[in-house]
Amino acid sequence: MRRRLREWKSVLMDGDGVRLLGLLLLLVGCGLGFVALADEIRESETQDFDEAVVRALRRTDDPAVPIGPPWLRLSALDVTALGGATVLTLITLAVCGFLVLVRRFRSLLLVLGSTVSGALLNSFLKHFFARPRPTVVPHLAEVGAPSFPSGHAMLSAIVYLTLGALLAQLTERRWLKAYVLGVAVMLTFLVGLTRVFLGVHYLTDVLGGWMAGLAWAVFTALLARAAKRRSPALREEVHQGANVPDDSAPAGGSRG
Repeated sequence: MRRRLREWKSVLMDGDGVRLLGLLLLLVGCGLGFVALADEIRESETQDFDEAVVRALRRTDDPAVPIGPPWLRLSALDVTALGGATVLTLITLAVCGFLVLVRRFRSLLLVLGSTVSGALLNSFLKHFFARPRPTVVPHLAEVGAPSFPSGHAMLSAIVYLTLGALLAQLTERRWLKAYVLGVAVMLTFLVGLTRVFLGVHYLTDVLGGWMAGLAWAVFTALLARAAKRRSPALREEVHQGANVPDDSAPAGGSRG
C-alpha cells in the first residue's frame, strides 16, 4: 500500500503529473462554473445585470449608437468575424490541409474531432436553453440562433485554443509556447467582448461560451493525451512536429 502511494505521489509531483492535475482542475472548474451560471440564467437572476451592461455600452441619448469613436464599431465588426462560422471553418480547413501535407493524419483527426464535436455541442446547448437575444438595444450585427451560450465565444475558444495547443507542441521553447497560447487566448477574449459591444449577446452569454469552450478544449486535450499514451505513432507525430517526411531518403538510412 505504501509503495502504491509513493508511486502515485511521484507521478503527481513530476512536471507531467502537475500539468495533468492542472488540466483536470480547470475542466472541473469550468464545468461547475457553466452549470452554476446556466442555473442563474434560467432563473433570470442575471437579467438586470446583463441589461445594464448592454445599455452601458450605448449612448444614453441614442441606444442605437455605441459608445466610443466611429471606428470602434467597424473594428468590433472586423474582430467579431474572427469568431464567425465562416472564418473559423476556413482556419480549420487550412490547418487540416497543412496537417495532410505534412502527413500528420492522427493530429488531423484530433483537430477535426475537437472542432466538429464542439460545434455540435454549441448548437445543442443553444437550443436546450433557448435564451432570447438582447432586446434592450438595437443589434449592430446579424444574428439568428438563440443567445446562450455565445457561439462566437465558445467556438473561438475551442478552435483557437485547440490550434494554439497543437502549435505549442511544435516547439520546445517555453516563451514560444506562451506566445502561441497567449495569442489564442487574446483572440478568444476579444471576440467575446465584441459580441456584447454589438448588442447581440449578454455578458453572461459570453462568459458561458468561454467556460464551455475552454472546458471542451481541455476535455479534448485530455483525450489526445490519453491517445498519445496508447499510440506510439501519435507520440511520434507530435515529437516530429511539422517536419515533412522525406520519401527520397533510402529506407533504413539517411541522405548525406
